[in-house]
Amino acid sequence: MAIKVIIMDVDGTLTNSKKVVTPKTKEALLKAEEKGAILILASGRPTSGLMDLARELKMDQYHGLLVAYNGSKVIDCKTNETLFNQALSVEEGKAVLEHMKKFERVRPMIDKGEYMYVNNVYDNWITWKGEPFNVIQYESRGGKFKLCEVDDLAAFVDFPLNKILTTSDPEYLQAHYQEMMEPFKDTLSCMFTGDFYFEFTAQGIDKAKALDTVLSPMGYRREEMIAFGDGHNDASMVNYAGIGVAMANAVDDLKAIADEVTLSHDEDGIAASLYKHMPEIV
Repeated sequence: MAIKVIIMDVDGTLTNSKKVVTPKTKEALLKAEEKGAILILASGRPTSGLMDLARELKMDQYHGLLVAYNGSKVIDCKTNETLFNQALSVEEGKAVLEHMKKFERVRPMIDKGEYMYVNNVYDNWITWKGEPFNVIQYESRGGKFKLCEVDDLAAFVDFPLNKILTTSDPEYLQAHYQEMMEPFKDTLSCMFTGDFYFEFTAQGIDKAKALDTVLSPMGYRREEMIAFGDGHNDASMVNYAGIGVAMANAVDDLKAIADEVTLSHDEDGIAASLYKHMPEIV
């Protein structure tokens, strides 16, 4: 059956180690759009952090979709219409942020409009792969946010949140994530989205739920979809699509459930798989 929907995680999947889409992958995706397929970027990133990539891939011309915040919001790139939005309630957000105060080395990040809010704009370094890494700069710049400091995020929040992102050294998160999620494990979605990211979204939220909520009414069938990912938070959509593809650089858990493993994000893995499954674009 012809592929009509191409679903891609961004970091570690669509973009390479230098955080860019390579010419070969871009060419394959543009050819697929010209043949009638739609592209979907499905990421933990906020919508603001996906817009530039969407424009680069001409998704605003071909009704591509953005699945942001790991599935809590879906946007039509052409009309900018919100097709799905399920946020944490104000009460849920406050409870999570209050609980995070118990963890000295955990730094929460929330966003609204053009701002990302943190407790301390200068407390932004973690150790990642043995090197110092400015994680708050990385996240705020990636999401195209201005940075704002708030002493008490729990008291500050009076608006629904699509997600609460927390960061710390990977070793600290591994040691404490179960305690971090304990009060919310039955009421919210709590997951690692990177070894230095642990986040909270509304209950039942994942990339597959967002995709199914939007794509089924449009008439698309799962067997017409191909999905690419590399992380634990991609498992639901790799399972959901007719063809689920793990990148060579993916976590082992994802490779285990994928229908196939393609080349890495540094070797044009998406392009290689598309040329295999979509002979019409070769």
